[in-house]
Amino acid sequence: MSSQKQIVVLGAGKVGQLVTWFLADCGDYHVTAVDRSEENARRATTDSSGNVLANASFAVAELDDQAQIEALLTDADYVMSCAPFHCNVGIAKAAVATGTHYLDLTEDVATTKVVHELSKGNDLAFIPQCGLAPGFISIAAADLAKRFDSLDALKLRVGALPLHPHNRLNYNVTWSTEGLINEYRHPCEAVIGGHLVTTPPLEDLETITLDGLEYEAFNTSGGLGSLAETLEGKVKRLDYKSIRYPGHREILKVLMDDLRLGEDPDLMVKIFEKALPYTTEDVVLIVVTASGMQDGRFCQETYVKKVYHAELADRRWGAIQITTAAGLCAVLDLHVNGKLPAKGFICQEEVGLPDFLANRFGKFYA
Repeated sequence: MSSQKQIVVLGAGKVGQLVTWFLADCGDYHVTAVDRSEENARRATTDSSGNVLANASFAVAELDDQAQIEALLTDADYVMSCAPFHCNVGIAKAAVATGTHYLDLTEDVATTKVVHELSKGNDLAFIPQCGLAPGFISIAAADLAKRFDSLDALKLRVGALPLHPHNRLNYNVTWSTEGLINEYRHPCEAVIGGHLVTTPPLEDLETITLDGLEYEAFNTSGGLGSLAETLEGKVKRLDYKSIRYPGHREILKVLMDDLRLGEDPDLMVKIFEKALPYTTEDVVLIVVTASGMQDGRFCQETYVKKVYHAELADRRWGAIQITTAAGLCAVLDLHVNGKLPAKGFICQEEVGLPDFLANRFGKFYA
């Protein structure tokens, strides 16, 4: 790259801090980390000793204030939203107003549909749903699907799990609590009988065994990204489920249905953040299974990956932070280097798996 691209990272929380470090450290980008908390924004631009990172600066703004965001994007080439999903429509509108390429991490289906509409009629790239799920899971699934002459079923399963949980939910907070509750509350997209449908969250419980350990998996919203629309009519069955330790889903049903906390997501977020300790000692499980016809035979292929927490730049980062930040940064890198369409709405399944895994950020999945 001949000159540094100007990047604005909105949201300097668990993922935004690592995104900032990845991009500033590589030397090809100048990054401005933005958060409503000056402490978070400043921390994102300093190393473990408190020294300011080269190629990084910070700013303070309300992430749901479109006017403030537009002012920050005046000279930016890209805006990368690590903000809560409900901020992203305003951020996308600010990107349109300032001529800034847009990327986000949202799992929220309704938000992505608005972003899709905003992408029409201009010369900007809009790349939503980067990260892990949605994100990398669709990249891996699309690559697996290409190996079949015709697809029967495509099953996507992802779990971000604490290694040492000590509560009845068998769970710790490892990423956005708002995003987690959002996934548990909203209808889920799937393809059944070749047709795009919606299914209820927390249903279709199944058991999965990996390396001799038993897990459960159930419907959650948003993990498919745009893959269901892309593959409608091309696969008989496509679905996405979150992986958890056994028993998690049953307690969720009590909380959300019997105690009606699903009707008050803000209260549920407060309860989770008060009761469930945050941890960076986690593992990400990725499982994609495809079945269909290959050379006249009914066959099955599976992609399985585990990613663990790690020490990077003298800090311990959780596996969900690493996979999410690496996914976002890899897609940015691929777009900057001309390996993705220059403009328009770009789906994750348009990203080539070999290109992704060969990327300096995508290597964390390899």
